[in-house]
Amino acid sequence: MKRRPRTSGGVLAGIDWSRWSVVLCKPDCVRRGLVDEVLGRIDAVVPVSGRQDVVVADWQVFVHYWDLLVDRDWYDVDTPAVLREMYAGKRVTVALAHGPAGTDTPALVRSLLGHFDPSQAAPDSIRGALGTDSLTAARAAGRLVENLVHSSDDPAATCRDFGTWYGADQYRLLDPPPGALPGPRRVGAPQPRP
Repeated sequence: MKRRPRTSGGVLAGIDWSRWSVVLCKPDCVRRGLVDEVLGRIDAVVPVSGRQDVVVADWQVFVHYWDLLVDRDWYDVDTPAVLREMYAGKRVTVALAHGPAGTDTPALVRSLLGHFDPSQAAPDSIRGALGTDSLTAARAAGRLVENLVHSSDDPAATCRDFGTWYGADQYRLLDPPPGALPGPRRVGAPQPRP
């Protein structure tokens, strides 16, 4: 029988979250068939592992985008309704980027993505090279911008994102086996859950 940890987050205590980033290939990335391309570009710089497909539940999108809900008065859309429409019931792909000790993996991965508005992202960034949307077009259509991919903002966000998309019971994904490349599974077909 499983036992609840003594403190909240105790199952994931002791993880150096600065070495990890959760990468979320959003529904527009999946729809356009760009998941392998996006993860491959990240994997060329920092190893990617733990890939799995997830059908998004309401609670996941609302936990993941809590900041949009808190600041929803700043947006010109019905944020909860738009998030539900864009994500709930849709397939996304999640993966883990894992850098060596001393690496700020969240910052490194975010630098690869580029500006959140693909029309303003550097041409050599993932969003600049592969993105087709713009904030202007999104506002005109009454939706949020489609920008292919999200990665964790910082170590604390990585921990929260891991819990949201994997769950604490997947903590083994954060412990590469001895002698393995950084990251237990390389990019490829979705991996079965242990």
